[in-house]
Amino acid sequence: MASLARQGSVKVVESGIVVAPTRDRALLRAFLERDRLRAAYAICDLDAREFGRTRWGVATRAGETIAVVLEYTGLTPQPLFVMGEAAGISEVLRQVIRPRLAYLAADAEHLPAIEQVYRIDPGPPMLRMWVDRTSFRPYSGVAMRLLPVEIGDLNRLYGYGFTSWLPAASISSGVYYGIRDGGRLVAAAGTHVISPEARLAAVGNVMTHPDYRARGFAKLTTSAVTQELLRTCDEVVLNVRSDNPAAIAAYTALGYREHNRFEERLSRRRNSAWDSIVNALRRALVGRQPS
Repeated sequence: MASLARQGSVKVVESGIVVAPTRDRALLRAFLERDRLRAAYAICDLDAREFGRTRWGVATRAGETIAVVLEYTGLTPQPLFVMGEAAGISEVLRQVIRPRLAYLAADAEHLPAIEQVYRIDPGPPMLRMWVDRTSFRPYSGVAMRLLPVEIGDLNRLYGYGFTSWLPAASISSGVYYGIRDGGRLVAAAGTHVISPEARLAAVGNVMTHPDYRARGFAKLTTSAVTQELLRTCDEVVLNVRSDNPAAIAAYTALGYREHNRFEERLSRRRNSAWDSIVNALRRALVGRQPS
């Protein structure tokens, strides 16, 4: 608790839980490494390149860390990762990490406690899958490493399924592979984050043009990215919706295995101005219903 106190804003809750913001990377890493694959994104965010974009809150009891909450800033909605005891998580969200709108990643068992602070949209569970050098099975075919100058082509492809565009730095700092047909980029896969310190990476941004699906292009580009990452990383992870059996089968064929299931949901803070507006509108609409 003394190390947290030096960082300010320590609060003691009636249950004996102490919550505080922290920038103590050693403390955070020690807790997150208890389940390295579940916390893979958060561990990668401890690297110097990403750490400045993050806010962290911790909960302790009797001097032992029981929960960690990560808010990745600069994006809307803010990515929000939680791990640990539900009681500690909810107290950190009440008092330390308080985004109005967040894209929450949490275990299903955490949701009842988090719902005291946030309204959580429904959605299917997500699978965290992972692979290492011993299980990886590369897919035969040719995919080309993409360069930063190809960011325009990449974003045009992503326009078929993603709402946000990537900067050229995403390619230069990550690993992206694509497939072209007649010069047109028709499939690509890349990375969300890479940690040289932890030797860990997350694959993402997998997209195939609608006219070129069911040809194995997603498997081929994901294979190329994974193979490149495994040259320097010990494990590679990815997320996939549990209601997407085709994607799960493709990743399984590459040697990816399920590690855990979790909830990835859009969440809105209760008692915010927006929440008050929505509730007022609901009351007004209910009042207009015929009796």
